[in-house]
Amino acid sequence: METQKIKIKTAIVILNWNGRSWLENFLPSVIMYSKDAEIFVIDNGSTDDSVSFLNENFRSVIIIKNNKNLGFAGGYNTGLNKIHAEYYILLNSDIEVTKDWIEPIIELMEIDNNIAACQPKLLNYNKKTKFEYAGASGGFIDNLGYPFCRGRIFNNLEEDKGQYNDAIEIFWATGACLFIRTDLFWNVGGFDEDFFCHQEEIDLCWRLKNKGYKMMVQPNSKVYHVGGGTLNEDSPYKTYLNFRNNLYMIFKNIPLSYLFFVISIRLILDAVAAFSFLIQGKGLQHFWAIGKAHFVFYVTVPRLISKRQKIKQIKKLTGKFNWSIIYRNKLQGIKCFSDL
Repeated sequence: METQKIKIKTAIVILNWNGRSWLENFLPSVIMYSKDAEIFVIDNGSTDDSVSFLNENFRSVIIIKNNKNLGFAGGYNTGLNKIHAEYYILLNSDIEVTKDWIEPIIELMEIDNNIAACQPKLLNYNKKTKFEYAGASGGFIDNLGYPFCRGRIFNNLEEDKGQYNDAIEIFWATGACLFIRTDLFWNVGGFDEDFFCHQEEIDLCWRLKNKGYKMMVQPNSKVYHVGGGTLNEDSPYKTYLNFRNNLYMIFKNIPLSYLFFVISIRLILDAVAAFSFLIQGKGLQHFWAIGKAHFVFYVTVPRLISKRQKIKQIKKLTGKFNWSIIYRNKLQGIKCFSDL
């Protein structure tokens, strides 16, 4: 189908890059359980047969074509600019949705106009009783800019026993399944395309928090996420993007009064992380990926200065803690969010 012109209430938007198998496996559940929403697929310059597959098998889905792979940030920004809706639901192609996954979140957001974005509970598709890495039951951040979740601290995934079933304000909502008000998405400029992919949703949420808006998790809605559909955890490129983008995000959003302290500490901790990759036997590629991340960050600082000048950095924000998650996890041995 062609791109729609009339403004609708809810648009489910899936970004696709060579993901024909994910679409084949998970798009049917999205169609089945999303009767009141319009479904879009933004194709990010795929070289497989994704587009022809959609045209042949899912004629109700509206396809938007990007000329090349613009990454998560650029791909969504370019495609979303052509979609007219009150709410965007950005959905990874490797997610299985469940019955009534949309209604609880939209109902929550309708109650409070100050809620900019919200996420469901993310569970692991392959181990369905466990939380999933990308967002679990809501995202938080520590005083050094390290993100973690209710249900996931670093690589430790908790069992879902209903312990995080309350809808609460969080710091960041996962980009794997992100409900966001369209006007506020564009009000802060959408995703930062310099990120390409990884952590751009945390940066987006941080900018919205700095403007006084709230992020929420509504666990009455749940989805199952495979994870690593585009870049797996062993990819040095993923390591590079995560470390570089985290530095970008910190520099843009942390108040100036303690920005240089945080960057200095991160330089030390990232060096420790780089050497730990060597000790763990993961090779020089990850070591150099972290070094490259810092080099590119320092080169990019002039551009980042101009970006942070457009943001009013706020010191105290709900979901941002004044302690270190590394200290709590690595030195105190805390593995569960409820023990923090």
